[in-house]
Amino acid sequence: MGKTFSTRQSSRRVAITGIGVMSPIGQCRDCLWESFKSGKSGVSRISSFDTTSLPVQIAAQVDEFEWPSQIPSKDKKNVPRTVPLLLRATAEALADARIETTEMSIEERRSIGVEIGTGGGGFAFTEKHYEYWFVGPKNKASVYIIPASTHGGLSSEVSMAFGFRGLSHVVSTGCTSSTDAIFYASEHIRHGRQDVMIAGGVDAPIAPGILAGFELMRVLTDQWNDDPTKASRPFSSDRSGMVLGEGAYVYVLEDLERAVNRGAKVYAEIAGYGSTCDAYHRVRLNDSGEEPARAMTLSFRDAAIEPDEIDYVNLHGTATVLNDKIETSAVKQALGQHAYTIPMSATKSQIGHPQGASGAAGISATLFAMDTGTVPATINLDSPDPECDLDYVPNVPRSHEINVALCNCIGFGSKNSALVLKRFAE
Repeated sequence: MGKTFSTRQSSRRVAITGIGVMSPIGQCRDCLWESFKSGKSGVSRISSFDTTSLPVQIAAQVDEFEWPSQIPSKDKKNVPRTVPLLLRATAEALADARIETTEMSIEERRSIGVEIGTGGGGFAFTEKHYEYWFVGPKNKASVYIIPASTHGGLSSEVSMAFGFRGLSHVVSTGCTSSTDAIFYASEHIRHGRQDVMIAGGVDAPIAPGILAGFELMRVLTDQWNDDPTKASRPFSSDRSGMVLGEGAYVYVLEDLERAVNRGAKVYAEIAGYGSTCDAYHRVRLNDSGEEPARAMTLSFRDAAIEPDEIDYVNLHGTATVLNDKIETSAVKQALGQHAYTIPMSATKSQIGHPQGASGAAGISATLFAMDTGTVPATINLDSPDPECDLDYVPNVPRSHEINVALCNCIGFGSKNSALVLKRFAE
């Protein structure tokens, strides 16, 4: 079989040069990577509100942290939790990429855009402040309840905090939001619209009403309240549902030639993307797995690679009974027999399900694997499901060289998105 063709119309290549993280298992890149090495779980009992009367009492929470200096303390009541998470991660990504913003000219600020993916945006903030309005005390409610509850405001908070005057967009496509946002960001660079993009995902959905809504759909596990670190169990035969998570995962993307010329570290190139929709159901996937598989295949074509060039797959891996089986089937359809020969892992086993930030979170694990030669484990995989029969790297991280990786993401509304990352070779 000959090489697949690429649909790229431009030769400009896109590099990832900065990583910023606020996660349940680490509040910086190095902290997160240490947790990937050790197989740490970030799931614990919910501490932000009383759950004693609720069937689900656990989540993957980001520990309390100092608010970034960009947000005055008086503004804390005026923005959702997603904002400080996002700004803190962005600041780290910029520092990691060695981009200093304080002395930038106007033209330099105009060359940097922002593209953020989120599923729930400020819903938790909205829930709390509407309670203030309708139940009281009203004086605790924010005058900015409307703009703070609008998803589109998230990218604006980044633009305002750092003075970026390029495009400032938010993508909200469910669980695939940040995968899609990172691709769209890369396209703006590839076609010369921006030189640098701040791209990634953020979500903070841990709130009483949101938790109750997920419970109604019966997609959350309620069997591990007394042993939270064991709760997220992708691909295990005793899995019983997902664990809500939160966090921010942000990347600096830039023109590869620019990155090389300024001596930046290149973590990987964004090489290919594919996206499809089952057009099937508001929540669940079609059992066939055909469209998730097609999204992966489209990403291979876009990257001009063959399936057998993939060295690692970062899986969506929600730990729901249906999704894990369907994703396994889809990977087999896309990779054929090669699916049985390479390692794969589910980041959500450690960080829970951060909704619209899922794709960006999976990229963080993939970059860790590519940079260190260590594949993060799928923890809590104690009893493999016979119908989930691929190599999910159970429980213990593994040494493995990765040159080309596939990051898979599946979302509400039966959406599917896949991204191919390549190691940069001069």
